[in-house]
Amino acid sequence: MMIIITMILTTILPIILISQTVKLILHITLTSKNKAVGIFHPFTNDGGGGERVLWCAVKAVQDLTPDLPCVVYTGDHDATPESLLRRAVDRFGVELISPPKVVHLHKRKWIEEKTYPRFTMIGQSLGSVYLAWEALNKFVPLYYLDTSGYAFTYPLARLFGCKVICYTHYPTISLDMLSRVHSRSSMYNNDAFVANSVLLSRLKLVYYTFFSWMYGFVGSCANLAMVNSSWTQSHIEKLWGIPDRIKRVYPPCDTTGLQALPLERESTPPKIISVAQFRPEKAHSLQLQAFALSIKKLNSDVPRPKLQFVGSCRNDADEARLQSLKDLAIELKVEDDVEFYKNVTYRDLVKLLGGATAGIHSMIDEHFGISVVEYMAAGAIPIAHNSAGPKMDIVLPEEGKQTGFLAQTVEEFADAILKILQMSESEKHEMAEAGRRRANRFSEQRFYEDFKAAISPILN
Repeated sequence: MMIIITMILTTILPIILISQTVKLILHITLTSKNKAVGIFHPFTNDGGGGERVLWCAVKAVQDLTPDLPCVVYTGDHDATPESLLRRAVDRFGVELISPPKVVHLHKRKWIEEKTYPRFTMIGQSLGSVYLAWEALNKFVPLYYLDTSGYAFTYPLARLFGCKVICYTHYPTISLDMLSRVHSRSSMYNNDAFVANSVLLSRLKLVYYTFFSWMYGFVGSCANLAMVNSSWTQSHIEKLWGIPDRIKRVYPPCDTTGLQALPLERESTPPKIISVAQFRPEKAHSLQLQAFALSIKKLNSDVPRPKLQFVGSCRNDADEARLQSLKDLAIELKVEDDVEFYKNVTYRDLVKLLGGATAGIHSMIDEHFGISVVEYMAAGAIPIAHNSAGPKMDIVLPEEGKQTGFLAQTVEEFADAILKILQMSESEKHEMAEAGRRRANRFSEQRFYEDFKAAISPILN
C-alpha cells in the first residue's frame, strides 16, 4: 500500500508543480504591459535623499518623454497624485510637469525592518518580492524603475516582461560588511553579541556569503543600473558582474538654490547643523558626544556654539531614537546648546542651512552624502566621516583649496569642530567658497543631464 502511495506521489506531485508553474508563466506572459514607467518606491514619505532622487527621476522622465506616464508604487495609503506633486515641491523644491499616477500597496509590512528581528536582510529582500508581486499584478509597466534598492524584485519584473532600470544608493550587502563580520567588528549592522562569538561570526559569514551570491544574481537582471558614487559603483560592479550596464549618476543636490545664500554668517553663537534621518547608521550620538567634548575643550574667548539636529522620523523606532538623543544631551549637560528640528519643510531647511557655520555628518561608509554637498553649497564647512562617498567623491580639494574636514573618532570630530570655531572669518570664508565650487559638480541640473543620458537608450 505504501509503495502504491509513494508511486502516486512521486508521479502526480511533479505534474502538479509543473502545471502550476506553467499557469504562472502563462498568466505573467499574457498580462498586458502598459506603456509607462512604473517606479517602485514603497516609502514616498521618508524625507531623505532617496526621496529626492525619486522626484527628480520622475521629473527627468517627464522632461525626456512627456507622453510617457509615470506611475509610483507606494505603501503610503494617503498618497494621491496631487499630494505627491505638492510634497515634491514643499519638501525638495522639485516642480513636476504633471502629477504622477499612484498605485497603492497594502503589503508593505513585509519589507519593514521591524518584521524581521533576525535575518533582516534576507527577510526584507524576500518580502520585497512579495510586495513587487502585488505591485505588478495591479499594474504592469513597460519600464520598471526601482529607486529604493530592492534588487530581489528585478527577476520578477523581468518575468513580467518589463525592462528593468534601477538607481542604487548603496548595495544591500557590501564587501566591507563581509570584512567586518570576518574581523568580528561590532557595528549597527553587526550585533556585539555576534561579534564576540567565534561560532556565530562564522555562521553569519556563511549567511552573508550566500546572500552576496544571491544579491549578485538578482542584480545582474537589471537592464541598466545607475549608481550614486564611486564607492557604490566599485561594490556593485564586483557583486553584480555587469560593468557595461552600470552608469555613475551622482544624486541631485540643490546646489543652485543653496548657493544663493550669503557666505557671511552671524558668528554669535556659531551654529553647527546636522541633517540626516534619525536612523541608527547616521550615528547621531557620536556627533553629540563630539560636540560635548569640543565645548569642554573650548577656550573662554571663543563663542559657545549651538548644534542643530534636523531630520525626519519614518516610524516609532526613529521617534525613540530621537528621544534617546534628547536624553543623551541632558546626560552630557549640553541640552541648552542643542536644538532639534523634526520633519521640517524644505524652506525651513534652507533657512537653517543659511545660518550654519559648519555641517556635521558621521555615518560610516555613507554611500554618497547629499547632506554633505548641501552643507558645501550653502556655505557651511563640512565635517564628514572619513570613508566612502565623502572621502572618495565630495570632501576633496578644489583648485588646491581645502573644502572641509574628514574624521572618524569622537576626538577627531571634536578637533574638527574646534578648528572651525577658532578660524578667522577670512579663513572660514575661503574654505566655504572652495566648498561651494566643489558642490557644483553635484548639482540637480547635472543629475538631470546624466540621468536622461543613461535612460535614453532604454526608453528609445
